[in-house]
Amino acid sequence: MYRSAAFLTFASLVLGQQVGTYTAERHPSMPIQVCTAPGQCTRESTEVVLDANWRWTHITNGYTNCYTGNEWNATACPDGATCAKNCAVDGADYSGTYGITTPSSGALRLQFVKKNDNGQNVGSRVYLMASSDKYKLFNLLNKEFTFDVDVSKLPCGLNGAVYFSEMLEDGGLKSFSGNKAGAKYGTGYCDSQCPQDIKFINGEANVEGWGGADGNSGTGKYGICCAEMDIWEANSDATAYTPHVCSVNEQTRCEGVDCGAGSDRYNSICDKDGCDFNSYRLGNREFYGPGKTVDTTRPFTIVTQFVTDDGTDSGNLKSIHRYYVQDGNVIPNSVTEVAGVDQTNFISEGFCEQQKSAFGDNNYFGQLGGMKAMGESLKKMVLVLSIWDDHAVNMNWLDSIFPNDADPEQPGVARGRCDPADGVPATIEAAHPDAYVIYSNIKFGAINSTFTAN
Repeated sequence: MYRSAAFLTFASLVLGQQVGTYTAERHPSMPIQVCTAPGQCTRESTEVVLDANWRWTHITNGYTNCYTGNEWNATACPDGATCAKNCAVDGADYSGTYGITTPSSGALRLQFVKKNDNGQNVGSRVYLMASSDKYKLFNLLNKEFTFDVDVSKLPCGLNGAVYFSEMLEDGGLKSFSGNKAGAKYGTGYCDSQCPQDIKFINGEANVEGWGGADGNSGTGKYGICCAEMDIWEANSDATAYTPHVCSVNEQTRCEGVDCGAGSDRYNSICDKDGCDFNSYRLGNREFYGPGKTVDTTRPFTIVTQFVTDDGTDSGNLKSIHRYYVQDGNVIPNSVTEVAGVDQTNFISEGFCEQQKSAFGDNNYFGQLGGMKAMGESLKKMVLVLSIWDDHAVNMNWLDSIFPNDADPEQPGVARGRCDPADGVPATIEAAHPDAYVIYSNIKFGAINSTFTAN
């Protein structure tokens, strides 16, 4: 909900738009299964690619950085277009630099902090590829998406996130002449937060108005917006799934009020809050966590179903359902226990309206088109898998009290059991560098085709 980029904390940070040749790019394999009925699944040879914002960028004819710490190289990058011509993004050492490994076929392990010869990397974000140079596009309508997760080593303040963003299939390679790297090098990220910390947007460097947020990052004049479906934002103590809509139906560069920074949050192109289903926030505090109904000390399966009003792949999105499977047992999502919200365990237009009213939240989700708009965006989505900490609000929106100065006894304020200080990045990076998440066994297909109970 308040996503911000994680960082490499050594000098050679971030992306460029030409292609470097110093490190070969080899995408880790992560095959998935596509299913038509229970037990009737076929394997697809998919792979993942690291987001370009994490990569080393240097001048095209040498090793000089185009961006160091939180500052652009003024010689190479006097303006956005020139910077894109002068700077190259290079290949990635996935395991050695970023702590991204594949412990078994169809599994992906993302380490939180990876120390290396140049310093350390914090967090990562990867995308699922259909081929070496194109992201895999999903139409989620009238389908279900299933995967296994191990969050046992993800403490308070961290977020192991699996979500879909309405990115371009080729990462913007054909649409923007300044982008020569494309999906093969993880370009073209966008989400509903309209992030302004993306270094290159639409084939140009985001140098104009750039200011350092901390020692390794900053924000520029522009942001990049698109709809987002958060399948899974979680650690071992809290979780939420959340649709976010936009007033546009494709990747869109923003500036000023349209980006929705600060007090302009509810004037943005996109709905940053979304319509979240967080079991703890919605009244069931014994459903998810260590030793709870869904026991996060052990792996489990997450099933998300996108139900349409006419049962077809082209119908309007009606509701989004959630199930868990652990030890062979299917666990339905928790039921809401909040005054003013009808008892339900799935997201629908009615749920969103009632939840926003009960919590005193702005229903910007509904203003921008609600479930119908979300359904339109779900027709062409790219899968994102990540691990990150929160430099904006310490992940309190997910697992603690938020806003911090609000009364935790008021409806919707308490989102989890975590202390608000647990998610301070400096604290969590020092205390839990070995934290990690494992995603595995991704399946996609017809509703009720990807999971069974013992």
